Parts: sequence; C-alpha cells; structure tokens
Amino acid sequence: MRCDKMLPVLALLAASVGSARAADLASLEGTWVMDAAYEIHADGSRTTNYGEHPLGLLTVDSAGRYNMQIFKVGRPAFASGVKAQGTAEEYRQAVLGSSTHFGTVHIDREHHQLVFDVQAASFPNWEGKRQVRDYTYDGGLLSYGVPASASGDGTVAYSVWRKAS
Repeated sequence: MRCDKMLPVLALLAASVGSARAADLASLEGTWVMDAAYEIHADGSRTTNYGEHPLGLLTVDSAGRYNMQIFKVGRPAFASGVKAQGTAEEYRQAVLGSSTHFGTVHIDREHHQLVFDVQAASFPNWEGKRQVRDYTYDGGLLSYGVPASASGDGTVAYSVWRKAS
C-alpha cells in the first residue's frame, strides 16, 4: 500500500487510541473498591503489606476531587479502647496498616498516567506534593504502581481497583 493511502488508516488508529484513553477518564469518575494491594521487591519477591484482602475505597467526583482509604484487615484494636492512649506498637500497626489521602486527580493521556495532587495524607511527606502513577485499565480493573523511588529500597507497590456497581 502506498504511503499516501496509509495516512488515513494511521489517523484512524491514532483517533481510536485517543478515544480509548478518553473513555478511561470518564470511567475514573465514581466509586472504586480495592481488589488487591501488593508489593514487588527489588529481588522479585511479592508481599502484601495490607494483607491478602485489604479494604479500600477510592472516590472521584466530576471535578477530579478524590479521596482514598486503604486498610489492612485485622489490625489490632487498642487495648485501652482510647485512641490517645495506644502503645507504641498499637500506633505502629495502625499507621502501617492504613494509607489515606485526598486532593485532585487527573489523567495525563499522553503518558498514560494518573496524576494525584495530594492535599492531605496519612503519610505527611506526600502533603502538597504531586504523585504520578503509570496505570492500566483492563477487564474493569484499574491498576497503578507507586514507583520504586518512593520506597527507597526498589520496592514497587501496586493498587488494583474495580468500579463499584
């Protein structure tokens, strides 16, 4: 096929890719429930800091405002029953067994990335910062990874979400 005949075909393919990514943006709005959360370490091993079946909720409104919570199932209750009177280990388990943040999110279509502008977070170092995540959307599952640079040890953490029905 001649080059001048290929151009319309290539343009059509490029438009369909753009449409698929636009559909990703429309599908991001709403309520998502956590399907999985896991980490891949630099040595290739896999762990689950939030347990095999974490609880999580991600909501995104039409303006791109989001809030996200992830919790490890089975975190120990504080023996005292009073939040301000936990032991060091109880506080440690509460903090390491959860991750929350909110702000705004948008999709960078050119790079196929989610861009979170974090307003507040359970991990204070993220507050006021931009968090960029490569993502995939396949079979109704939205999946993204937290880059290895965030962990400092080569670990990439993945979050997998499915749209609530």
